[in-house]
Amino acid sequence: MAFTPRRSVLYMPGANSRALQKARSLDADVLILDLEDAVAPAQKLQARQQVLEAIAEGGYGHRELVVRVNGFDTPWGRDDIAAFANAPIAALCLPKVESAAEVRAVVQLLQQQQAPAQLRLWAMAETPRGVLSIDEIAGSDPRLAAIVLGTSDLAKDLRVPHTAERLGLLASLGHCVLAARAHGLDVLDGVHLDLDDQPGFERACAQGVELGFDGKTLIHPKQIDAANAAFSPTAEQLARAANIQQAWQQAESEGKGVVLVDGRLVEALHVEEALRLLAIADTLQQRS
Repeated sequence: MAFTPRRSVLYMPGANSRALQKARSLDADVLILDLEDAVAPAQKLQARQQVLEAIAEGGYGHRELVVRVNGFDTPWGRDDIAAFANAPIAALCLPKVESAAEVRAVVQLLQQQQAPAQLRLWAMAETPRGVLSIDEIAGSDPRLAAIVLGTSDLAKDLRVPHTAERLGLLASLGHCVLAARAHGLDVLDGVHLDLDDQPGFERACAQGVELGFDGKTLIHPKQIDAANAAFSPTAEQLARAANIQQAWQQAESEGKGVVLVDGRLVEALHVEEALRLLAIADTLQQRS
């Protein structure tokens, strides 16, 4: 079972050359090199060129590289997409997506640029209309690989406060997780804005795990370790998963369709989850 870890997904401002350099030494699973929110209009072209040069230089190791382009209908969006269509990156991150038609328009441009089939798209859900359309967006094109929550913009539009429980966002978060799972996509939780609130950040990560997210987007390197810990399988989970795998293999050899592990009934659905956890651990072990 193949697995791409996306526990920690760190935004890095494309206009900051020092940040692009520092990113090569950080233990984040994914780096989103940002041309959108983190870059002032006067710096857009410079940021695009800096990110292109940084990617060409390489040195990012196991880190999955994603470029967040400007919106398709902005003065920079189409040129951003064309510039990175054939760059050695994993995906383009599309901000504020509100319809499947927007994704298909990007796909059409990528086809015109003869982008490789392995270049994926990540769609950001950060507006009420985008969340309401997320099922349609998630099924819009095979290039789509992930849904990313933009909770700062979403909270503003919904007029809900940033509370520890995120009560005003729970319906939107759950809806996006449901759509992602229905279409076989990864789904990434939004950022935690208070960098001095480490306990709060850890609670937000734990909540993200409970809601079904695959990882968390981050705004500072100091958040990486906690995100990696929260979204990694625990030793207890891995021990149980190994027991399930072993017991299931024994049951299959005996022609049985169910088996008991530690007094609990185990069926095929439990085996699937156990294998997923073991694959995660194997991937992380190989990388380390």
